[in-house]
Amino acid sequence: MSALSGSCGLQRLWRVLARSIGALLLTLGALWPTLASAHELSLAELRLRETAPGSFLWNWGAGGLGNTPADELRVVWPSGCTAEGDQLLCQPSLSGRLEVEGIGESYSAALVRITWLDGRSRTYSLTGAQTGVQLFGAYDDQRGSIEIVKAYTVLGVEHILSGLDHLMFVICLLFLVGFNRRLVWTITAFTAAHSLTLVFSALGWLVLRGPPVEAAIALSIVLMAAEALRGGDSLTRRLPAVVAFGFGLLHGLGFAGAIRDIGLPENHLLLALLTFNLGVEIGQLMTVAGAFLLMHLARQLQAAPLLVRPVLYAIGCVAAFWSCQRVVAVLA
Repeated sequence: MSALSGSCGLQRLWRVLARSIGALLLTLGALWPTLASAHELSLAELRLRETAPGSFLWNWGAGGLGNTPADELRVVWPSGCTAEGDQLLCQPSLSGRLEVEGIGESYSAALVRITWLDGRSRTYSLTGAQTGVQLFGAYDDQRGSIEIVKAYTVLGVEHILSGLDHLMFVICLLFLVGFNRRLVWTITAFTAAHSLTLVFSALGWLVLRGPPVEAAIALSIVLMAAEALRGGDSLTRRLPAVVAFGFGLLHGLGFAGAIRDIGLPENHLLLALLTFNLGVEIGQLMTVAGAFLLMHLARQLQAAPLLVRPVLYAIGCVAAFWSCQRVVAVLA
């Protein structure tokens, strides 16, 4: 008898949790425009040009905000380097750990561009999760590539996990297809599609305005939530991988807009692009794994039916609100 009452208590708890999740998503949707405007992707650029062996001119490039990066960020130079005004003197060379404090507040990322005396250049990317970089002088290209891989992989993970609209679309896909073999093909199709348009758009081969793309992404979430809620036979249920591929092309344009805001290093362009996409995929797999664990727990407690519909309704309402807001922004 106690076991039965305990099971009923857990089910009641899950009902409350399901309603709470729905309310939380609705609240996030209402607040998201404010949150997004306060944390837009913005890039600071630190430029260093070697004028004599061990001597550099340095300055901050335009950061895309009303203030200048120097007002928000502070450079901690490597040991052996001394800055006086816009002059930086390093003995015997510019090597060691360089830190930029303040990333992740007004600026989500920073590029450090170093142009050496012989004309060669090196670019490093810093984020809130990786605010420093190890410099190895002008001739260590392999170490520079490693830093690019680390930075842009982290940027990709951060972007997908902070991009609520992309995560909501993936969650709708999971509820539509279920955790079975077809999910592998569906997620693979979505990944292949957004990888294609990410590359094409980031390289300048396919360029579309951001506001219409963002409006279309919100509409795609509304449609996918409606399909997941609706029972019966449909094209989306018969061929989810084909539908996911089509919408993936659209979402890839959204990822490309983000990476254009962040910036790509000229001398490591392809490497940065590929590792950013790798980071997006890692974040996407983390989302799938988290959803799988949550649904497995819900099934164990016989609470999955209580959780799915409130979440899908909440996602659909939030996406519908975004759709209206973004369409108005396009027409304004």
